[in-house]
Amino acid sequence: MAEGSIQGACLCGTVRFEIDPPFQKMIHCHCSRCRKSSGTGHATNLTADATQLRWLSGEDAIGRYELPGAKAFGKWFCRHCGAPLPRVRRNSTLVVIPAGSLDAPPPMAPTDHIFWASRAPWACGSGGLPTHAEYPDSW
Repeated sequence: MAEGSIQGACLCGTVRFEIDPPFQKMIHCHCSRCRKSSGTGHATNLTADATQLRWLSGEDAIGRYELPGAKAFGKWFCRHCGAPLPRVRRNSTLVVIPAGSLDAPPPMAPTDHIFWASRAPWACGSGGLPTHAEYPDSW
């Protein structure tokens, strides 16, 4: 394990990875795609450059789903347990890391809410974080 890196895994432990901070953002996404993909009110993801990610085991067990017609939305998951995994955004070097897949807390707190206008009516409040109608400019 590289010094300062954080490890993560799927639910069954088949797929393991490590990521080197720093992270760019830690975002709560409220879009309908993230809600359906996670089964929750929002998905909490970290962003980093794809060069910061290393697969440690189980890379052959990663399933990939790229939503047809979507500019960038996709989901990478363990084909054994279905747990979400880090994914490299289409046509990008940005990696999106599901915060809950990490084995240790990330060295930052949430920074933003995105797709705020499409959040579920029962969703949690903003907690004072900046809200964005869509992706922030840095995405």
